[in-house]
Amino acid sequence: MTVLIYGSYGFVGSLIAEEAIERGLDPILAGRDREKLREQVDDLEQPGRRFALEDPRIVAEALADVDCVLNCAGPFSNTADPLVQGCLESGADYVDITGEIPVIESIRGRDAEADDAGVTLLPSAALSTVPMDCLAAHLADRLPEATTLALGVDSFRVPSVGTVRTVIEGADDGGAIRRGGELEDVPTVWRTREIDFGRGARPAITMPMGDVSVAHYTTGIPNVEMYAVMPEPARTALKLHRVLAPILSASPVQLTLKLLAGIREGPSKRARERGSAYIWGEASTDGDETIVSRLRTPDPYVVTTDAAVTVTERVLAGDAADGFQTPAGAFGPEFVLDLEGVKGFFDESTPEASSPVNPLLR
Repeated sequence: MTVLIYGSYGFVGSLIAEEAIERGLDPILAGRDREKLREQVDDLEQPGRRFALEDPRIVAEALADVDCVLNCAGPFSNTADPLVQGCLESGADYVDITGEIPVIESIRGRDAEADDAGVTLLPSAALSTVPMDCLAAHLADRLPEATTLALGVDSFRVPSVGTVRTVIEGADDGGAIRRGGELEDVPTVWRTREIDFGRGARPAITMPMGDVSVAHYTTGIPNVEMYAVMPEPARTALKLHRVLAPILSASPVQLTLKLLAGIREGPSKRARERGSAYIWGEASTDGDETIVSRLRTPDPYVVTTDAAVTVTERVLAGDAADGFQTPAGAFGPEFVLDLEGVKGFFDESTPEASSPVNPLLR
């Protein structure tokens, strides 16, 4: 079975490529940057395949002998659609690590095509979704009548270059929640909550993370909000985003910011080994019954690397059905516990310090 890793030479892509090699997947390394790809091919002694994504014919030809594509090249708004199209034409399965809501929605929109083609489309195989999606499925199993779901993560760290560029790409998009089963745009930092993620109550803000879509499709719960802990300077900066978004979204400014973002490197191996994340979820019914569950995971980059390769292995093994799939929808809520170092589920029925406070003006 052959897996092609597109964007294999980015910071996260390189971690995933090395993990895939260590597990014996023998991946094809791929991307559009000739020099970076050549350097990685020589360093890892793996086959490489350089191709851009503008020409659908070239993409389909590049994937003709591939069983699964693992897309690590963000912003995924630029890379997911041509690679998904190439997979549908070539018959390869598709996995990525996006947390971008529009990308997830677009991939879901191709569910019928993928089912007809016998292709699995499974986006968001990363920390930004796998633990929270599995936690959402666990909560739905505990409280099948739930109509409202809130999920969040407490793990502030310096983002990778690709993450920064993705954030810049979506600078004018604001926030998003799901209400009544439909996506709803909300302002940036729409709501603040005091949440106990497992180490005491901390202020967390709404974020337009991928589980606004993924957790909804996994559980069927119609109302979903996502939260993340942010230090005060970051919360202030995000509030200012409402004013600055028109400036940040201007093409010359975005280009400059992306070039500056390329100066930053991701966290060191030592930092990744010492890092951790606390994942929280709350499900409620219309009758005001509320339950809470939590997970603790290793560093976000460690989880993303493990999850992306493990999902790809499971897809290659035929464990996921054809069509659009979510991590927990394909493999069940216990899937996250198969990842190294993940601890949970920690359940409670009477949550503490998790009620909304200080809702911001809309």
